[in-house]
Amino acid sequence: MRINKYIAQSGIASRRKADDLIINGNVKINGAVMKEPGYDVKETDKVEVNGRQVQGEQKPVYLLLNKPLGVITSAEDDRDRLTVLEFVKDVDARLFPVGRLDYNTTGALIMTNDGELTYRVTHPKHELDKTYRALVKGVLSKEKLAKLRNGVDIGGFVTSKAKVQIIKASKGSTLVEISIHEGKNRQVRKMFAAVGNPVQSLERISIGKIRLGHLKEGHYRKLSREEVEYLKNC
Repeated sequence: MRINKYIAQSGIASRRKADDLIINGNVKINGAVMKEPGYDVKETDKVEVNGRQVQGEQKPVYLLLNKPLGVITSAEDDRDRLTVLEFVKDVDARLFPVGRLDYNTTGALIMTNDGELTYRVTHPKHELDKTYRALVKGVLSKEKLAKLRNGVDIGGFVTSKAKVQIIKASKGSTLVEISIHEGKNRQVRKMFAAVGNPVQSLERISIGKIRLGHLKEGHYRKLSREEVEYLKNC
């Protein structure tokens, strides 16, 4: 088995990122740095990534976590902040988050040890919609809604068309549902800020057809077989 596939099946990273790890000298075979992505791993080989020995294929695990507020979407944090891994500690697998939710955003986050699925879900060409429920300051006029739906400049980048629907409006704030397929850093917050309606709270309620539903914050559930197949074929 090629070394990049071996690393991907171990749950460390996708094949593409595994290639980067290899080229950058982060992978050792039997104690020696390996920089050849085409190397075939033998049964007797000891494979290390960033100093940690890795095993080959693991049983794939697919979870949906409702990420709470004030939690880092990362495997570890150099500032000792709470990470999403704290909420899946009882799972016997080396999981990592698929994509990101920022520190102050709650909601749907897929976690898995399947590097290939991670690559598929996060690759821009698949244009998988992510739907958010945002409470924003002020009133959204028809003109502002049109800008959000047709694309808005968020600072050197004009967003693609988005689906935007007002759920509830009051004098001081508006509850909005917005679907985007891009994944720029803090994109939804930047979009609303660009039209003059800063986000007060933000929750991701679905990833494609996979919905958060009534899953409580800090809890997770296993993805169904149908949901996993959907992600693999999206």
